[in-house]
Amino acid sequence: MAARPYPLESQLEDLLVRDPTLVGEPLLLVGRQVPTIYGGFIDLLAVDAEGYLCVLELKRDRTPREVVAQLLDYASWLANGVPDVDAVSALHAGFDDTGQSFADAFEQLFGGPPPDGISGADHRLIVVAGKLDGATERIVNYLSGYDVPINAVLFQYFEDGENRYLARTWVREDDAPTPSRPTKSRPAWNGLDWYVSFGEESGLRNWEDARTYGFVSAGGGPWYTRTLRALPVGARIWTYIPGIGYVGVGEVIGQASPAAEAALDVDGQPRPFLTLTLRGKYDHGPSSPEPEYIVPVRWQHTTSRDAAIREPGLFANQNSACKLRDRHTLDVLREKLLPSETN
Repeated sequence: MAARPYPLESQLEDLLVRDPTLVGEPLLLVGRQVPTIYGGFIDLLAVDAEGYLCVLELKRDRTPREVVAQLLDYASWLANGVPDVDAVSALHAGFDDTGQSFADAFEQLFGGPPPDGISGADHRLIVVAGKLDGATERIVNYLSGYDVPINAVLFQYFEDGENRYLARTWVREDDAPTPSRPTKSRPAWNGLDWYVSFGEESGLRNWEDARTYGFVSAGGGPWYTRTLRALPVGARIWTYIPGIGYVGVGEVIGQASPAAEAALDVDGQPRPFLTLTLRGKYDHGPSSPEPEYIVPVRWQHTTSRDAAIREPGLFANQNSACKLRDRHTLDVLREKLLPSETN
């Protein structure tokens, strides 16, 4: 079964409108063929889980110079012409015909309210192509080396009898997608605090297990495990249950490992994770691309789901883990979960 470019590259836009997750992460589309003040039209404009504006531009038959120059021109418009979340909300209202507000659509997709201060200064540029030439790859890699937030994704098409498949390859796999980026409009990270999303799914994963035995977990595919596995030992994590709120803070005390190989300290003795008395099964089945990964945590304070901390303006994100740099969120959580630090 040989790969080939997508039959009609122009159809990729329609495909991504129907299912933006094809790029490898959840995205909320806010505009299609968005006019800029400079006369160009952005093929697709979306917002990612951290509130970054994502420009998806199809290469079609343009040369690398043309498509990259166009993207950089769009970036200059984003930085100067789309200043805040109100403009993004207006774009969403013009694109979405369901009548759903941008804030409601964001929360429905990502499990929490939009971060404060969504701004055109925080953006990502993505070349979308059915075939990719060496020149485009070289230009993308060169610009990325100078911290230009650009990447390119290649979609290839497979046929196997009556079955059709679409494969995705990023030029820069280490940045596809990047979970957290410093920008000129967002505060610097303090080097310690991380956000962790604990997706409490019925029968699969249970917060009381995590509280009792000291761990967080995620699994089922690279999107869910990649950021969790990047948590460093010594990190302070603030744990959030999507749709419920913040429920715990603790210190990472070990590297992530698959549930079948993980061990946790119980009464001073290491115990294989799957031998513990667990409410969840932590098993995605044989067809899952990745198992559940377990990260050992020494909790400093936890609370039940019913007492979770949830209020407007607190940071929330669909990534399994990312650097927590929002000062308001940290101030509120320290006061609620670590009052000794604020006294």
